[in-house]
Amino acid sequence: MYKYALLAALAITGLAACSQQEEAQQQPTEQAAAVTKPTDPNDSKAWNAYLGQIVQKNMQGMTADRPFPYLVPAGDSDDANALRQRQLEQVQDTVARGVLPGNMLVFAGPDSAKTADFVTEAFKDAKPGAFKDVIVLVIGDAADKDKVSGVLQPTGATVRYVNW
Repeated sequence: MYKYALLAALAITGLAACSQQEEAQQQPTEQAAAVTKPTDPNDSKAWNAYLGQIVQKNMQGMTADRPFPYLVPAGDSDDANALRQRQLEQVQDTVARGVLPGNMLVFAGPDSAKTADFVTEAFKDAKPGAFKDVIVLVIGDAADKDKVSGVLQPTGATVRYVNW
């Protein structure tokens, strides 16, 4: 559910970016205000808006129609754990099959440590070089960057880590 909400937010942001570019040519003095990092880990709408703007700024080099975002839920409730497990199985399946060059996978969530653990678990069995020319964007705390980069670098992916 979170994945589709983030995807919808990215699509809306993409459409808005196109119309903003046209408006920017006509009125170059107007700029959109940046959305700040939400404080409520359960406010998926705010997280989607916040993360969507980060994704938009990091899409250079992507040739696919759209990125594939995964919003990793925070919390340790049964529902949050079940959702993370379902997402993990889906991503592990994707990693096993491979991703076409030019695509972008995005991983983020209100709990950076859980997101880092998610990415580490999802890519632990990835074949070396299997993600050449695939962009993997991870958004989280600086403390989790090395953990994520260590598991992603052997895959050959273009790794982008954005500290919030």
